[in-house]
Amino acid sequence: MTDHPSVDHGLTVGVDIGGSKVLAGVVDAAGAVVERLRRATPSTSPAATEETIVEVVNELSSRHDVRAVGIGAAGYIDSSRSIVLFSPHLAWRNEPLRASVESRVPVPVLIDNDANAGAWAEWRFGAGRGEPFLACVNLGTGIGGGLVVDGQLVRGGYGLAAEFGHVVVVPGGHRCECGNRGCWEQYASGNALVREARDLAMSRSPVAQGLLTLVDGDPSAITGPVVTAAAMAGDPAAIELFGEVGSWLGLGLAGLAAVLDPTRFVIGGGVSAAGELLLGPARQAFHRSLTGRGYRPVAPVVAAALGNDAGFIGAADLAREVIGRAPGA
Repeated sequence: MTDHPSVDHGLTVGVDIGGSKVLAGVVDAAGAVVERLRRATPSTSPAATEETIVEVVNELSSRHDVRAVGIGAAGYIDSSRSIVLFSPHLAWRNEPLRASVESRVPVPVLIDNDANAGAWAEWRFGAGRGEPFLACVNLGTGIGGGLVVDGQLVRGGYGLAAEFGHVVVVPGGHRCECGNRGCWEQYASGNALVREARDLAMSRSPVAQGLLTLVDGDPSAITGPVVTAAAMAGDPAAIELFGEVGSWLGLGLAGLAAVLDPTRFVIGGGVSAAGELLLGPARQAFHRSLTGRGYRPVAPVVAAALGNDAGFIGAADLAREVIGRAPGA
């Protein structure tokens, strides 16, 4: 099945299911967002997560003439794009997500990996528009990845390609939710940023005073947005934390370049909101670690253009391929 959406110009709904939030929106054929909604992800219950999806889809469908729904799910999606085989950050295990949702909404449903959906959006409408070989890295709770080559999403032989976050970069390192140790996302994700910030704050080091002030002295209250706000306000400790995460990001990108040789890297997800505080150190580490450096083209490393909307915009656009299919088919 081609990834190029149909020429249908109706509205579709995209739903992006992450480790901490559900983002949904009504999207037109040009990628413009007509309306958006946000809900917390009830990550410990597949049934509750699916109920949240159904609620947002039906709410948006009640106000707009929606033709189809695309769901970007944080997890391993089977090659038929029907079942969530496993999700490190959610409770899905062999979950028949498409059938479950499609039986409860008035339009046909497509599911895909959330990072695939985000990569598709950036290739279609954003910072990677038209690139011949685009690699997207999404830094959220974990690390998601997506590849678009010659206008096609690369899903691999079993539908599980581009799970960049679970490449081991530190053998025996931090335990990952996937079951392994030392995965890249344990060093260059939102979870990694928060873990290091809380560890620093718990040490009661004077350099952490700025962060502690923001959370009334409670290290457990430190979140990614707190660290980002502190860094953008000039807090030295927060800037240093982003430098560390950025260095790990750049190291991983160099590894991906050695294997994939993309023409561009697009960095998205909530952590990328820090902009150059993250991307500056990432580029430095990328250039420093790139194999054959000085004798090869260097792919640009750029920020995503669509922000947190990329996942649901891409899912909505991909959903155009199922317009006309009867629900439950």
